[in-house]
Amino acid sequence: MNKDINPVWITGCGDIGKRVARLYPQSPEQKITAVIRTESSATTCQQASLKTQIIDLDYDYSLPLNELENADIFYFSPPPVEGKEDTRLHRWLQKVGGVPRRIVLISTTGVYGDSQGKWIDESTPVQPLADRAHRRLSAEKALLDWANEHKKEYMILRVPGIYALDRLPLARLKKGLPLVNEVEAGWTNRIHADDLAEACKAAMQSSSSNEIINICDGNPSTMTDYFNQIADYAGLPRPPQISLQEASQTLSPGMVSYLKESRRIRNEKMLKVLKIKLKYPSLKEALDNNIDGTPPTF
Repeated sequence: MNKDINPVWITGCGDIGKRVARLYPQSPEQKITAVIRTESSATTCQQASLKTQIIDLDYDYSLPLNELENADIFYFSPPPVEGKEDTRLHRWLQKVGGVPRRIVLISTTGVYGDSQGKWIDESTPVQPLADRAHRRLSAEKALLDWANEHKKEYMILRVPGIYALDRLPLARLKKGLPLVNEVEAGWTNRIHADDLAEACKAAMQSSSSNEIINICDGNPSTMTDYFNQIADYAGLPRPPQISLQEASQTLSPGMVSYLKESRRIRNEKMLKVLKIKLKYPSLKEALDNNIDGTPPTF
């Protein structure tokens, strides 16, 4: 079957899923199904002309396996919020069996842990620190086991922070919450949501398969620099800066766990294997791309 008209299933069809769906042609031949958890999510997907299946992946459910025959499955559902195992993906893979053609999984670059700011690539050993990174690594291993058992194709995309003009951390900036000072701040990596969507589709349609690929713009900076650039863009005050020691005592546990990791990620494999050209190769270019060239009113 021509891969262009394979049925497409997007499991966990949130913002990135809908961006991916928009990259496919609107035609009767192209069947796209969005798997979501709530009625409100179903409404937004239906407004985007997507067929929906409401499924709670934490409970027992059935799947129309005849509709999944030779399907291209994007798996974007997050793991559970606790533990070190992705029980949702384990259950999903048991349900679909060997029916799909290929599964593209979004994972996280957090599986690498802390590289103390060194440049890393896909050959770098994984050393997850946070439980959320352990859960993502659990998902990767589950997908590898599934592919080996059923002799099927997969692509694992390790993704860092995702941003877009409509998902910037403006609320945090408006609260004036502090950040670690620039000297002590670790390196972070990111990818624009539209470029991630392009990478996902390219991974599904690539002649290459069974690859693990880092998805990032290749232009890391500190988290402090990231917030400062966005504050300048939005016309908001830059956040106050505190020491790393102060941050560990005053910031949220989630933010502190991010601060304990510093890495710079190369994207050469992404560019070579997926053959995509980034629309936004840096945060600055994304912010400068505002339609009228001036910061919007927030």
